[in-house]
Amino acid sequence: MCGICGFVSKRDINRIQLKEMNDTMYHRGPDDSGEEIYELPGGYRAGFAQRRLAILDLSQLGHQPMHSENGRVTVVFNGEIYNFQDIREELSDYSFRSNCDTEVIIAAYLKWGIRCVERFDGMYAIALLDRESKEVYLVRDCIGKKPLYYWLDKDNLVFASELKPIMACPGFEKRIRKDVLPRYLYQQYINAPETIFEDVYKLEPGGILVFSGGKAETYKYWDIKKIYQERKANPVKDYGQAKDELKELLKKATAYRMISDVPLGAFLSGGYDSSLITAIAQEHSKEPVKTFSIGFHEEKYNEAKYARQVADYLGTDHTELYIDEKQMFDLVESIPRYYDEPFADSSQIPSMLVSALAKERVTVVLSGDGGDEFYCGYNIYENVAQAQMLDIPGGIVHGICHLPLIRQTGIGDRLPFRVRVIAQNRNKETKTQFGASNYIVRAGRMVKSDGYRLPCHYEIESGYGENKWQARRMLLDMDTYLPGDILCKVDRASMKYSLEARCPILDKDVMEYSFRIPHEYKFCKGDKKHILKDIAYDYIPRKLLDRPKVGFGVPLDKWLRGPLKEQLLDYSEKGYLEKQGIFDGEYVSGMIRDYIRTGDGGPATGANYSKLSWSFFIFEQWYEYYFRG
Repeated sequence: MCGICGFVSKRDINRIQLKEMNDTMYHRGPDDSGEEIYELPGGYRAGFAQRRLAILDLSQLGHQPMHSENGRVTVVFNGEIYNFQDIREELSDYSFRSNCDTEVIIAAYLKWGIRCVERFDGMYAIALLDRESKEVYLVRDCIGKKPLYYWLDKDNLVFASELKPIMACPGFEKRIRKDVLPRYLYQQYINAPETIFEDVYKLEPGGILVFSGGKAETYKYWDIKKIYQERKANPVKDYGQAKDELKELLKKATAYRMISDVPLGAFLSGGYDSSLITAIAQEHSKEPVKTFSIGFHEEKYNEAKYARQVADYLGTDHTELYIDEKQMFDLVESIPRYYDEPFADSSQIPSMLVSALAKERVTVVLSGDGGDEFYCGYNIYENVAQAQMLDIPGGIVHGICHLPLIRQTGIGDRLPFRVRVIAQNRNKETKTQFGASNYIVRAGRMVKSDGYRLPCHYEIESGYGENKWQARRMLLDMDTYLPGDILCKVDRASMKYSLEARCPILDKDVMEYSFRIPHEYKFCKGDKKHILKDIAYDYIPRKLLDRPKVGFGVPLDKWLRGPLKEQLLDYSEKGYLEKQGIFDGEYVSGMIRDYIRTGDGGPATGANYSKLSWSFFIFEQWYEYYFRG
């Protein structure tokens, strides 16, 4: 687990400047660093750099940049190739010098070319220089566990695990993309390939970028749409077989992720996913697994007691920390430093707190991420199923409300909220993304118009080839919300404390097998995550797991209208916003003041606008840190 950065450029970027770029990611790799610059044909120079968090082969043999024995290939790499030992057995003709997975990447490339990544099971961001073909490759793992940004400036390429090294690169100008801001305000994150800056992109999950002769080309070696259709065509028709085979794959995936030369533990919330992964890890461990959870003094939000019960049953070495509101509030100021792009999912705060707790005892943790998206765990999936059943009546209501005579009466605006949502849901590309249109309208009005804007919803649903809305929404979340929000949140929160988080449920074989499992095994008679729960019951009694999910919401409304009120008012001051030139000063100023006064976004809205206000606040906090600070 590390941070990487570098360039291929005709600019005169020296090693000192490359080191300055690299050191902006010190938190990602405090154990070692390396920076090298190479001369290339055509007047180009390549700079490769890495900050290392040593996990495997802690010796200097794991130092990066790493080169092939013949000097043809150079690699910098962030992440883990979990099946590297299996791949290494197929590479007996290569003379290995280390015991780390980085060297396996080099040997695999020399034997199979860049398609070698299709054999990798892991989380990774890779930059590889091939002096023979005169190409530089950037590669990101299948589901996007590890981030990888790149800046294309004419015939120059700069890449990094975070935006900070790119911002520190000589010649970079921070030009904000206003077209992505309405979607950010609504979704609270920016999904690949977009970023907050012009000419800067995220490499998409499962993506490869090839840079040669000053030109870049991208393509996908692993695409959810394609893999889903291929695997779905070969379903597992017996429930018992599906359960047994999924269980074995999860056991194998967890065992892979327990390979480490440093202390390892697990996040344990007491829910199905983290409890299952912890139980499997304990089964593979000769000593009690170190587990970590945080609790809240407010009884109605506190899940720590359930995590403790699971830990006691499994016999783990459990550590818990009860936190209060002040401990969460104190982290708000640090958000832009570690989330160096506007990111407003407030669950980042408890994620940082549990990461800090775990880092006191371990360097690697297992997590249960991915269970909800791949096995139908979110409440929204129930709503989506209901919406599909009401779609035809909703279309009839929509048609009636748009008759000229009926439209003049304004009856449509007086319909109950749920009826309006279903009736307005007419875009075939966004059928599973219904919601309050007020939020979309306001997100758009907040930003100064410069022509085209990305729609707040992802207009891509027909590409999944799935008629069942519930399954379609799950695929959409795998493509957007999971990598763009959840995995980004966990990566930045854990790496803030130089902690590596590993997710067995997001193992490539597990993900691909999940597409062979019939949907009714996942959502069975209203029971979400049915097959995953069934496996968990093999390890842990039902009475310890079957309970309503408590969940914890950071008190945004209380903060924004309380201790953060003056800061929010400063950020939304009309004169300041007009000078900034990004937001509509008059509209945003009025909206924020209405929100602070009433909790609403304006007269007669009847809705709490803390979500939009928090997204705006986080953007302005980020702007202050990187533009004014």
